[in-house]
Amino acid sequence: MGSEREFDVVLFGATGFTGRLVAEYLCEFHRGGARWAMAGRNLTKLKEIQAEIATRFPEVAEIPLLVADSHDGSSLQSLARRTRVVCTTVGPYAKYGNELVAACVAEGTDYCDLTGEVQWIRRMVDAHHDAAMGSGARIVHCCGFDSVPSDLGNWLLQSTSLERHGAPATHVRFYVRKAKGGFSGGTVASMMNLMEEARDPAIRKILGNPYSLLPEGERKGPHRGDPNGVAWSAEVQGWTGPFVMASVNSRVVRRSNALLGFPWTRELNYAEVTRTGKGVGGLLSAVALAGGLGAFVAAAAVPPVRKLMQKTILPAPGQGPTAEAIANGFFEIELVGRTDAGAETRVRVKGHRDPGYGATACMLAESALCLALDPAAGMQGGVLTPASALNSALMARLNQTLVQFEAVPAS
Repeated sequence: MGSEREFDVVLFGATGFTGRLVAEYLCEFHRGGARWAMAGRNLTKLKEIQAEIATRFPEVAEIPLLVADSHDGSSLQSLARRTRVVCTTVGPYAKYGNELVAACVAEGTDYCDLTGEVQWIRRMVDAHHDAAMGSGARIVHCCGFDSVPSDLGNWLLQSTSLERHGAPATHVRFYVRKAKGGFSGGTVASMMNLMEEARDPAIRKILGNPYSLLPEGERKGPHRGDPNGVAWSAEVQGWTGPFVMASVNSRVVRRSNALLGFPWTRELNYAEVTRTGKGVGGLLSAVALAGGLGAFVAAAAVPPVRKLMQKTILPAPGQGPTAEAIANGFFEIELVGRTDAGAETRVRVKGHRDPGYGATACMLAESALCLALDPAAGMQGGVLTPASALNSALMARLNQTLVQFEAVPAS
């Protein structure tokens, strides 16, 4: 690709709730550090967002504005041809992402997004992985809270286990210890679209298979599903309940393992849960979490109820947490891994700002800059994951910003 491209990064979807956060992050943390542009389908809205951001960051007034439409392949191909990386926040990706991925693959342009839509990722793998390997395009899905803490956290844990114990951790648990954040209308739209697609038995089969993102011939293994009940964990001395994004993150981690050649063995036992605390209070919180999540999924699976929820209680597209709420958000995660011989390794991941918005904007922006500017740390082409494409390079970037990864010293 080289320096002949006009831009290092084009942010597609800058007029959306999360897209604006990514633009503001680039202004706040990378003033003059990259050649970037903002893109969307409506030039008037782009100019309005640019003017609003310029009240805090005047230099954004000089950022070029590009027009392209998610369903106009020629405009997307022209966009991809001008930049080294397309960074997109336009979801639901299953509705608006197909032609953009195809354009990036055709032009050999790197790409990153925030999708948590497993069924769509599988479609992109099937449609584009081989062609992307040929063109050198790195198509990197799940570059936000889904699934950077999980994927890079496990990558660091495994690297540390191999260094300390000479063997990978074949049993890994990801514990959400603390988190404070909210939902935007865009996230809700993606979730509701997934529920709509899940009416198709073939889609339900993909969503229900823990190995659905692995290469053909490898989509099976010992794991039978993500934890959805209540349990006591001696590892973190507390009760645990389900984690809402486990069904996405665990599949991304398994795809990383496969893409890297199964360095953590085909028998990797990886799962994610939420730690709710000790004692009766922790137990009741875990029960409430499991029951509430189950009830939400059951209600959202019924089309009339789903539509009513969207109209009455869930945020609409373009809506999301306030700036104050985003600034006050955070998350703390601990991963605990054990080798077959029982040797333990722990990794901590901490994030500042709302995990799904402030921290996610950081992770997506740094993923795009890593693809554009840093020497390649991982695979050179294909439909990839954060760990298989970016691993140590992205972790080094994040550790200097709002998200930190730390291998706990051996005791």
